[in-house]
Amino acid sequence: MIVPVILAGGSGTRLWPLSRGLFPKQLINLIDAKSMLQNTLLRPLGIPDIAPPVVICNEDHRFMAAEQMRRINCTGTILLEPVGRNTAPAIAAAALQVVLENPRATLLILPADHDIKDLAAFNGAVAAGEAHAAAGYLVTFGIVPTGPETGYGYIKKGDSVTLNPGEDATGCAIERFVEKPDLETAKEYVASDEYLWNSGMFMFRADKVLEALTLHVPDMVTACRDALEKGEEDLDFFRLDSKSFARSPSDSIDYAVMEKTEDGVVIPLDAGWNDVGSWDALWHTGEKDKDHNVLKGDVLVSDVKNCYLNAESRLIAAVGLENHVVVETKDAVLVAPRNRVQEVKRLVEALKKKDRPEVTTHREVFRPWGSYETIDLGPRFQVKRITVKPGAKLSLQKHFHRAEHWTVVSGTAIITKGEEEILLRENESVYIPLGYVHRMENPGRIPLELIEVQSGSYLGEDDIVRFDDIYGREKKRG
Repeated sequence: MIVPVILAGGSGTRLWPLSRGLFPKQLINLIDAKSMLQNTLLRPLGIPDIAPPVVICNEDHRFMAAEQMRRINCTGTILLEPVGRNTAPAIAAAALQVVLENPRATLLILPADHDIKDLAAFNGAVAAGEAHAAAGYLVTFGIVPTGPETGYGYIKKGDSVTLNPGEDATGCAIERFVEKPDLETAKEYVASDEYLWNSGMFMFRADKVLEALTLHVPDMVTACRDALEKGEEDLDFFRLDSKSFARSPSDSIDYAVMEKTEDGVVIPLDAGWNDVGSWDALWHTGEKDKDHNVLKGDVLVSDVKNCYLNAESRLIAAVGLENHVVVETKDAVLVAPRNRVQEVKRLVEALKKKDRPEVTTHREVFRPWGSYETIDLGPRFQVKRITVKPGAKLSLQKHFHRAEHWTVVSGTAIITKGEEEILLRENESVYIPLGYVHRMENPGRIPLELIEVQSGSYLGEDDIVRFDDIYGREKKRG
């Protein structure tokens, strides 16, 4: 049995302004109509003996991950990391959970932000990896380089590894891992045909990787075991114990195990792989026009070549650009030469220092019940468009600093206002005075759309006291 373990943490700051802290790249439709997470979940379905996945994500993204899984009819376990501790503790926690039911199950570790074009080649590499994992090896997949890339780590291949006499070798021993090289070194690596890109994808039996982790980082295994034993079910999620998990050393599986083990094997993979780590990577993987431009959304160009232009909410018109990236969202625009998009992280850090909200959120913010978008904002007032999913309801709550006026645009709402329960239809409205306990619910089969006008001395999302919430959120929280 193969259990996909999907690593869905991370913030994807190099893809700002589309990728934000509360809506990172793995949850965005960057390549096609599905998100990166959804494509990663669907990718292994053609592999025989595939089990439901284990998805590892953080607290802030849990409801969005669950909703995206639901939309593609994917059932599985969602493990919540209370704090980020890199890939090794995440894999340790998943392995500890899987090993309880099937010690010899094979884990297929897949980051949720990769794009792979050739699924047949991917499936073939996984089959080879499964054979080596069954024999007790710890497998990583090395990407056959398409050029001298300085943004990836490399793996130097050792001797071929043959599982049975007379069979062709499908894997190689790992001679060593190499950090991201400079350009001249990368050219030497590619010319030698001895190196592969380090993909961050792995395959090993659950019991074998736990043996290796226990040997090399025993404190990590102890902390993760305690986090699992003291964790608890919470709706669609399993919440690892925060204090226990925080005691785990922070390390990647590469450093913690793969660089130390004598049982490592690398399987070459040539499948149109891209880690979608930058806007230039999206240009490389995107469908191009006759001038080698990748154009997304409402874009008009004249004499533009080799560019990536992405319009989310309005027209982008460009003249005379070459080798540039332009990305427009409702609240930010990025313009950069393609060969400098790695520096976007510096902009994000500068925005963090200024405490700018554009680092964390878009104008449209997702909640387990639906979403809201700020339309206008000024001193003592804010206007939002609210969408509530069919059958969903907001928490029973009150505010200390603001009153609210709700007008239904489409759908039907059941409104709790103090002791009253009110049915609102299209073009009807209700006023919620400051301090009133209230709730909004969509009893219908179509999305409920409302316009909310807030007024008061403080309009922050943390001015909420919750009395009841079907999604298990804290009593006092934004």
